[in-house]
Amino acid sequence: MNRLYRRFKKGKLFAKLLYFLIVIFYIIGFVYFVKNIMALAKVETLIRYILIVLFLLYLLFYIWHSLVKIGNKKYGGFYFNSIIAIIFIIIFMASSKVIGIGLDMLNKLRESDEITYTSYMIALNDTNFTSDSTIGMIKDEENIEGHILGNKIIEDNDLKNDIQYYEDPLEMLYDLYNGAIDGAIVSNNYIILYSPEEAFNNIGTETKILYEASDKFANKDLSLASDKSLTEPVTVLIMGVDSENEGLNENAAFNGDTLILATFNPQTLKATLLSIPRDTYVPIACRNGAEAKINSSAAYSTSCVIDTIEDLTKVDIDYYVKINFKGVVDLVDALNGVDVEIEEPDFQFNSGHDCKGMVCEQNSDRQWGDKTIYIDTGMQHLDGEQALAYARCRHLYNESDLARNRHQQDIILAVAKKASQISSYEEFQKVYDAVSNNIATNMSVEQILSGYNILKDMVNRVLQGAEFINIKKSYLETYNLNVYLPSGMVTYALGYYEDSLKDIIKAMRINLDLEEATLTKTFTYNINETYIENIAGKGIKTSPKNATIDNFVGQSRKTAEEYCLANNFTCTYKYIDESSSYYDSSLAPDMIAAQDPHAGSSSTDVEEMTFYVIGAID
Repeated sequence: MNRLYRRFKKGKLFAKLLYFLIVIFYIIGFVYFVKNIMALAKVETLIRYILIVLFLLYLLFYIWHSLVKIGNKKYGGFYFNSIIAIIFIIIFMASSKVIGIGLDMLNKLRESDEITYTSYMIALNDTNFTSDSTIGMIKDEENIEGHILGNKIIEDNDLKNDIQYYEDPLEMLYDLYNGAIDGAIVSNNYIILYSPEEAFNNIGTETKILYEASDKFANKDLSLASDKSLTEPVTVLIMGVDSENEGLNENAAFNGDTLILATFNPQTLKATLLSIPRDTYVPIACRNGAEAKINSSAAYSTSCVIDTIEDLTKVDIDYYVKINFKGVVDLVDALNGVDVEIEEPDFQFNSGHDCKGMVCEQNSDRQWGDKTIYIDTGMQHLDGEQALAYARCRHLYNESDLARNRHQQDIILAVAKKASQISSYEEFQKVYDAVSNNIATNMSVEQILSGYNILKDMVNRVLQGAEFINIKKSYLETYNLNVYLPSGMVTYALGYYEDSLKDIIKAMRINLDLEEATLTKTFTYNINETYIENIAGKGIKTSPKNATIDNFVGQSRKTAEEYCLANNFTCTYKYIDESSSYYDSSLAPDMIAAQDPHAGSSSTDVEEMTFYVIGAID
């Protein structure tokens, strides 16, 4: 060994310097490579270990063999080995960079441990807010935006005003508009949250911001994730965040207009999609089952949305994915567009704008005029702005939100299909930038990586000319429902047919391997008939409609008696005077001041009603 070392010392200076530099850079590159490749948990485990061993053996071979070659002055063999070592170093650096970018993207997909919440105190434009004014606030002490930050606003501004507490933010806003309160504590996303409601369409221009407060809080939504691997059948709730800006870095509140429950079976590569219309009238989990439009659950928290949908479908939700629709523009453009069959509209005008027989909608900044997006019907290649416009459009169709839900499913399917065809690093980088800023999930990096082999199977299907995933759509049959609000106003909602929902749930449970599929033993086919795809839930309207309780506040006892008789309800009448909290001095004797159940509640399971009537105590 000493002899070899002495001979090595007599070698060319350039060769010796090159030798030491390559060894140093190889070791650095190898360590960096091992660190990154070992972070790919559950991804080609055997191949990763084989590569590590082979690259390590080559390092040992290079150290010894090059030492011998330089000592024996056989520089040709040394330079050849050095070229191979340099190639490996380049491989280490390049692959480590790609792996690092991928892991960085996956880390960005996971929602932050902390979220910055912001709340406003708002008032109507013509309100003169003084020390005598009353402030509305959500009663729930754990509600960050409606209560905790509300107290911060009051403390920071030393407000001594009376506080009126509410269970329901919509009821608070109705009181704000009716003058019962002068200010209301709301999320800074309040325009997006509440403008879809008929009564608050212009809330952005009809209100002003008096005070605001912001703070960081732990993201409780991360605890909602299950411990399932993506190698098992899973359910994912896709939630659309209709933000005015790109990114998902702040308030967790969103408008709930887009709620899609998806199931995925990795063994069969089949998925089911259930789009839940925003106006579907359901019990809201975090309001003790009080019924409201399902999109209102989003104003409380992600957990409220998840609990509400789990109660509705009786299907456990494993994970959620939030998509900022403003980022759909970048994502579709990064994919160089997507192909979608554009449904022919039923109407020509959208919000007063002539669509000229095409689909037309506001652009991503919600601008009309020369910014209006126009899309021809039939199969079209859509850019980002067009894809977002089609996903948002509902006023051109008789089915309104149901049609929009269909369009959103089509866009999701088209994006997923195109993403499977990425063939260059440049395309990957563009998609990476779009996804990392506008999609968030409560899945951990390890859980996402557990789906690697499934993704590989999907890509193989594409290479073989098959669909990369088999998606079964569904259609929840609904009907119009007039709902009475606490303010006495009537709002439009959607009831749903129970049997239609049951059929969809059955398809989901089958896909999750929770239920056996019913075997069809007979089959008929007529060449003269057009094949119609079987869509779960579609056309099933056999179950009775879910009626709601009418509003009798301000009406006579006789009117209530006729209603009870017509519906076979057992009704009780309690006469009240000034000592009752239900008393209303503006009502005449024998008029109803309050009722239980309240107006707008489902009448399906109601057998008894109580009415509080102005008059002498019985």
